[in-house]
This record gives sequence, structure tokens and C-alpha cells, in this order.
Amino acid sequence: MLIDQYNRSITYLRISVTDRCNYRCTYCMPPGGVTLKPHEQMLRYEDIIAIVREAAALGVAKIKLTGGEPLVKRNIEELVRGIAAVPGISDLGMTTNASLLTPEKARALKQAGLMRVNISLDTLDAAHFCRITRGGRIEDVLRGIDAALEAGLTPVKINMVVFADTTVEEVDAMGRFCAAKGARLQTISHFSLHERAGKNYMEAGRPPRCEECNRLRLTADGYFKSCLFSDDEIKVDMQNIRQSIIHAVANKPPSGSTCTTRAMSQIGG
Repeated sequence: MLIDQYNRSITYLRISVTDRCNYRCTYCMPPGGVTLKPHEQMLRYEDIIAIVREAAALGVAKIKLTGGEPLVKRNIEELVRGIAAVPGISDLGMTTNASLLTPEKARALKQAGLMRVNISLDTLDAAHFCRITRGGRIEDVLRGIDAALEAGLTPVKINMVVFADTTVEEVDAMGRFCAAKGARLQTISHFSLHERAGKNYMEAGRPPRCEECNRLRLTADGYFKSCLFSDDEIKVDMQNIRQSIIHAVANKPPSGSTCTTRAMSQIGG
């Protein structure tokens, strides 16, 4: 069991599988995107599976695959299959913008062992959606939501970022949309990594309070981040993965402040 120095049980590992994304969301990355790291600096699927094995042996039970956008990765279902086979992993999900989630891809992920998906959708207005994503088509995401539901990647959660100008009516409309689809709405207060955490525009379900945080994050280039709002990182020693995990948990701070060294797309949220 992984217990940090503030008596928080660490049971949840969020894994960024890529820093690449087919969208350029205003709150996630700069207009021109981020500087992408070369392929040889990124973790291989076999590396990620090895890390998950060690994390599971230490008590981690929940895995969330993130990005960037995880569905831009070739044969991502092979990574899902490898993680799903690790003893002790009881919850395996993915956060995606769903624009690439075809019915065939959704079925393949389900068959590989993916249990559920969180889908990012901040508005139901097509023009507003295009502005937020800098060119995305809401029709693609809506088809992806249907594909996830049909494949049984449930519960499907819709992640809606709540901005300063988001109205109660917009949140209510998203709630009705989710209810009609059989999905669950999860609101996320908009925040900046470069500002102190906790700037809420309206009551939202995420992010969780620091004292309740049970998360450890793994970046696509092989660093553990024990806190989203921190520049502190620990490079994974692939020769001693377990000690890297223990070190990262031991260095988890009581609360976050800022992260200035990475964009959100390079961490996975």
C-alpha cells in the first residue's frame, strides 16, 4: 500500500501516453501547439506495462490513460490489453476527445479490456466548440459518444470545463443531453497550471481537493509527477521502477501551487 507523508492512500495512476493531439484547445495548449519530443524519448508500451505492474504490486488499482489525445497513438488497444492483464488493476479508463472514436475502435478497445471512457465536451454549441478546440467539429465528438455507449464503455462520463463565462443554462443543457444519452456529466472548474489552484467560477465536481488527492501521474516521456500543480518531477528508473514510485509518493506535497514547466497536454490533466 502506498501512503504518502500526509496519510493519503495513493491508488490511482494517470498515464499520459502521448503529448500529441489532433485538437488545440485554448485551455490545454498554446495556439501553435507545444514542442513535441522525439519518439525515442517517449515511453514504449512495454515500459508503461512494466510500470503498471510495479504500481499494482504496491496497491494502485485504478489506471486512466490520457494524452494529449490517446487515440492518436497507433494500436492503443495493445497497450490497453497489456494493462488489463495486470493483476490488481480493477479500473481501467481513458480520457479522450472522442473525435477519433469510431464504432470499430470503440469495440476493439472494449474487447482489449478498456472499461470506460471520459469524453471532453465543454459546449453543445458547434461554433463555440470550434473556437474552444481551434477547429474541431462537434459532430465527430457526438458520434464518438454514441460509439462509446454502443460498445459498452460505460459509464460514459462527459467532462465539461466550466469557464468564467459559462452560464448555468449551458450546464443545465449539458445535463439534459447527458441524461438523454445515458451518460454522466462531470463538471471541471477551469484553472491554469501557472496560477494558484482553487480559482472556481461556479460549483464544479473537479478538480478534487488536495487533501483528498489519491493520484500519481506518469508523463509520456517517463517522469512521475506527484502533484499537477508542481514543477517537481522524478524520472522513472526502468531498472528500479518500484523505488521510483516510492520516491514520487514520498515527495507528494500537501497541496499544489503552480506548474510552469509543462502545458496541460504534456501531463494529461
